[in-house]
Amino acid sequence: MESKVYGYVRVSSKEQNEDRQLDALQENGVPPEQVYVDKQSGKDFARPGYRRLLSRLRRGDLLIIKSIDRLGRNYQEIMEQWRVITKEKHADIRVLDMPLLDTTLSRDLLGTFISDLVLQLLSFVAENERNSIRQRQAEGIAAARARGVKFGRPRKDLPVPFDTVAQRWQHKELHINEAVEMLGICKSTFFRLLREQRTGFPATVYPPPSQQQERA
Repeated sequence: MESKVYGYVRVSSKEQNEDRQLDALQENGVPPEQVYVDKQSGKDFARPGYRRLLSRLRRGDLLIIKSIDRLGRNYQEIMEQWRVITKEKHADIRVLDMPLLDTTLSRDLLGTFISDLVLQLLSFVAENERNSIRQRQAEGIAAARARGVKFGRPRKDLPVPFDTVAQRWQHKELHINEAVEMLGICKSTFFRLLREQRTGFPATVYPPPSQQQERA
């Protein structure tokens, strides 16, 4: 059976453009109909495009990717998928941005050793970069919260008798319809407020609609 050349392209979201990767693959002789594209995170390999590509790879085929982080960002899983492609599928891989990562160049022991060593280094760098981004994001959010920045949609304040009515409903002294009528809210709001209370979110009380109208 004649060997085929495949390409794989990945961007992290639907908003990102994959043209640069597609152009690079076309310049290196990958037929457009044999290019598989995913638009999702590289944290794992549960991607539809990649799974279809893997099912089509045969002995002697060549997979071309633009850079190692397009394959994935999880160090252990990149190593595992590299093993699956080269050892189980007996296909070759060429990484355009890193000429040493080309299993077609040398299949002797030294060539394999160099390729595996470079792969380990680059995979580690890719995962480390991903972890660093997550850490910087977490630090940024923590710093913003320390300055009083609020995240998420604003929560509605609790009606004045909410705690009392909620306790009576939980003790089955009130039907749910009676509880929400007393509070002047709908059932979905009632249960959402209960959930927020259980998670420890603070809430400011406000008078029910009837009392608001009287004050006006």
